[in-house]
Amino acid sequence: MKLVLLPMLAAAVLFAQSTEPAVGLPDQIPAPELNINSRYTVESISFVGQHHYRLSTAARDEMHRLIGAKLSTEALNRLARRIRGELRAAEVTFKLTRGGEANHVKVLLDVDNRKRNFDLSIPTFSYNSRQGWTGLAEAATTIGGNTFTAGAVSDGDTLAERYTGFKLRYDRLSLGTDRIRLAFEFDSYHELYDRATLVALGTGQSSSLGAGAYRSRTNFEPSATFILAKPLTLTLGMSFEELAPQVSAARSESANTVVNTLRYHRSWESSDANNQELDAGYNLRAATTLLGSDLTYTRHLVNVRYKYRHQQQSVEVTLTAGMIYGNAPLFERFILGDSTTLRGWNKYDLDPLGGNRVVHSSVTYGYHIMRVFYDAGSVWDQGKSPEARHSTGIGISSGLGLFQKGAFLLAVAFPIRQGRADPVFIAGMNY
Repeated sequence: MKLVLLPMLAAAVLFAQSTEPAVGLPDQIPAPELNINSRYTVESISFVGQHHYRLSTAARDEMHRLIGAKLSTEALNRLARRIRGELRAAEVTFKLTRGGEANHVKVLLDVDNRKRNFDLSIPTFSYNSRQGWTGLAEAATTIGGNTFTAGAVSDGDTLAERYTGFKLRYDRLSLGTDRIRLAFEFDSYHELYDRATLVALGTGQSSSLGAGAYRSRTNFEPSATFILAKPLTLTLGMSFEELAPQVSAARSESANTVVNTLRYHRSWESSDANNQELDAGYNLRAATTLLGSDLTYTRHLVNVRYKYRHQQQSVEVTLTAGMIYGNAPLFERFILGDSTTLRGWNKYDLDPLGGNRVVHSSVTYGYHIMRVFYDAGSVWDQGKSPEARHSTGIGISSGLGLFQKGAFLLAVAFPIRQGRADPVFIAGMNY
C-alpha cells in the first residue's frame, strides 16, 4: 500500500507546483500558448517602450474595463483591433508578462506603425430628433510619408446652416523631422437653410452679420503643424473661402483668413485604474484685406476638456468661450443647441443666425455605460444681454468596435424651462 501511495503523492505535489503561477510563470508568455487564461487577473495594460498614443475616450474606457478583470484573449484581441483602427497601424499585438502579485499578469501592446495603404472610416455619424442626420465618411491612402484623404459630408448640426459636399486633403507626415507636418485641404459645400434662419435674414435681425445667405461655399486651406513639445502643438495656416450668392447675377464674396491653433493634450494613467485626461485649445481666425478678403473680422475660441476616471466611474467637464469682432459670415458664427452643446434646446429657437459671443459648460457623470449630463450656456451678440440656458439628460455610451472609434451614444435631453418639457432624442456613432 505504501508503494502505491508514494507515487500518487509525488504526482500530486508536482501537479500543485505546476499550477502555481508565482513559480511556474515565465517573464513573458506568448498569448496563444496561454490556454488557462481565465485563472489570471489583468494587473495593467501599457504599450511596449512606454509609448503614449492619442486614443478615443471609448478605447481608453475599454482598456480600463479590462484592468482588474479576468484575463480574456478574446477581449484583448478586440481591444487590439480597435487600437489598430484608431491609429491606422499595420498591426497591434499583445504579449503577457508576470505581474507583481500571484495570478496577476501585465499586458503589453505592441503597435506596428507602418501605415496601411488604404483605409475607410466614418469619423462622425449622429441623429438629432429636431435637426436630422449628420454624417462624414472618409477614404484615405498612404504612400510613403504622404496621406491622401477624400470625404463626403452632410452636416446639419454644427453650423447655423446645413452644408453638404466633399472635402479633399493631402498630408505630408514629416518635413525633414517628425515635428513638422504640412497639409493642404480643399472643401466644396452646398448650403441649405432652416426657415427660421431665412426669416431672420429677411428682417435684418443681426447688424454684425457679414454677408447674407450664400448658395455654396468653397475653401482652400494650406497649413503647417509644429510639435513644440510632446503635449503641445501649433498649427499655422491660411483659409481662402469664397461664398457664392443665392442670386447668380450677384457678386460672390470672400472670407480669407489667417488661422492659428494652439493645442495641449496630456493624459495621466496609473496601475490602480485611475486615469486623467486634459485637452485644451485656442483657435484664432482673422480675416484681413491683406489676403484680399471682402469681409474683415477676428474670431477667438477657447475650449477645455478634463476627464477623470476611477475604475467604472468617470467625471468629464468641458468649457467653451468665444468672441468675434467685426462682421463674420454665418459659418463662422457661434451656435448652441445641437447634439453636443445645450442638448435638448433647438439652435434655431436660441438664435437662428448664431451669435458673436458664446459661453458654454458641461458636466457629465458616467457609471459603466450610463451617462448623466448637465449643460449650461448662452449665445448672444455684442451689445445685448446674455440669457443663460440650462439642459440635462441621461443616456448610455458604449464602444462597439465598429467604424474606427466605435463609441455609440443614445441619449434623451431636456431643456430646463418653465411651462413644458420637450425631450430631444440623440443618437450618435464615434462620440
